[in-house]
Amino acid sequence: MKLLISEIPEKGLDLELRETIENDIVLSPVAAQLRIEKIGNEVVVEGNLRADIKLQCSRCLKEFCSELSVPVDVVYHPVEELKGEDKHEVRVEELNMDFYSGEEMDILALMEEQLVLNLPMKPLCAELCKGICPKCGTDLNVNSCTCNARVIDSRLEVLKKLLDKEVS
Repeated sequence: MKLLISEIPEKGLDLELRETIENDIVLSPVAAQLRIEKIGNEVVVEGNLRADIKLQCSRCLKEFCSELSVPVDVVYHPVEELKGEDKHEVRVEELNMDFYSGEEMDILALMEEQLVLNLPMKPLCAELCKGICPKCGTDLNVNSCTCNARVIDSRLEVLKKLLDKEVS
């Protein structure tokens, strides 16, 4: 969905959307409630996005579905503000800033970007997921294994001997 910046009313614009995003991760249409305001040449977008997403558990490696709810708070500036700058260090207060080009803004691209940026870094299928055995690969949520998990690095074996002497 494209939005013409010149057509944003002075009082702002409230949007409720259900858009399908062509992405391997997003399973359902994205429900968006957005408030868009134009302040000078800046466009402020605030609201919330919700979608069902497909993730892979970082412990057991199984795929699972989860609902992702993302708060949106982005300030768009015209890309012309960057002219003449080859390099620019991003400051903390600029993390919620983006740029638009011309008189058009792609709301669908904004929605996809915000969803991807807010994916969990270490997704878990369940808080108590036991993961997989690093030796035999058994899913510890389903079966237990007989592997000895307490393998001491041979380089640290000397330190173990020191501890044993101290205890005696």
